[in-house]
Amino acid sequence: MTTSLPEYLEEDNLSEECKKLISILPKEKGWVRSVYNYQGFWTSTKFLQGVIACQQQFQARDSDIILVTSPKSGSTWLKSLLFALVNRVKHPIFVPNHPLLVENPHVLVPFLEHTLYVDGQVIDFSTNTSPRLLATHVPFASLPESVHDSKTKLIYLCRNPRDTFISMWHFANNLLLHHKDTNSIEEMFDLFCKGVSLYGPFWNHVLDYWKQSIQNPNKILFLMYEEIKKKPKIQLKRLAKFLECPFSIEEENSRVVDEILKMCSFENLRNLEVNTNGKFSTGEPYKVFFRRGEIGDWKNYFTVEMIDKLNHIIEEKFQGSGLKFLYV
Repeated sequence: MTTSLPEYLEEDNLSEECKKLISILPKEKGWVRSVYNYQGFWTSTKFLQGVIACQQQFQARDSDIILVTSPKSGSTWLKSLLFALVNRVKHPIFVPNHPLLVENPHVLVPFLEHTLYVDGQVIDFSTNTSPRLLATHVPFASLPESVHDSKTKLIYLCRNPRDTFISMWHFANNLLLHHKDTNSIEEMFDLFCKGVSLYGPFWNHVLDYWKQSIQNPNKILFLMYEEIKKKPKIQLKRLAKFLECPFSIEEENSRVVDEILKMCSFENLRNLEVNTNGKFSTGEPYKVFFRRGEIGDWKNYFTVEMIDKLNHIIEEKFQGSGLKFLYV
């Protein structure tokens, strides 16, 4: 274990407002660092400052497109698909220097609460050209008021809870590796079942967006990770239709849909030079966002007891919602 942590594991530079707030918030051991319960969900102090900045200062536009996920639900993959889809005129898919080939998807489609508040400075998104492609992990009720009040379109990506948990566990341990002790799967599973995970409880996060997508289908599109994996062309065309930029017959005949899926495939993205060796300014390596991306990896880790426990919780939480998860 080293004594010097990388910047992405540090929690320095907290504002006085944040220090006062966390002193009265419920606290729990987190997956990477301590987490605090703010407005009914768990987050670290580093991200809490970004959430507050978003709520107080972000002004949504009617043309904005925001991708929403619970952490480790396929954000990186869908960010790339979204960027390629929306920018296919500005950045034709067939050109060799496409932005997705030289830059990480998280840079091209930034997280509001992770990048809006940097070293005490609020980043100005107002000069970005429309449509602005943004992302967030923030629960529905805690989104900035301007997002609720505008015609901003929200795309919610949901992944089954078993694979989501395994992906989160690996991600957290990869960040901790070489800097401090990693977390056991048993300990993290207990926290997950208690609802203690970044922006969790998982079921609250998913259910709120699921219900809102039913009530307001023109504003929120609810996508399932497993359905995109199984029928990518159908789901990509569904996404294009929702964003009011459907593929033309000419585009389909010239295999634009196929080429977007090929370029944005998990395997292609993972093997790109930028994602193999690149890093964020904080030192966080891009490669930690690319592990397997498969359905059913949980089978390599879950015990029968873990399956039974999580099944019981999911059945209780999602009963009557109409939402079903695909595990294989």
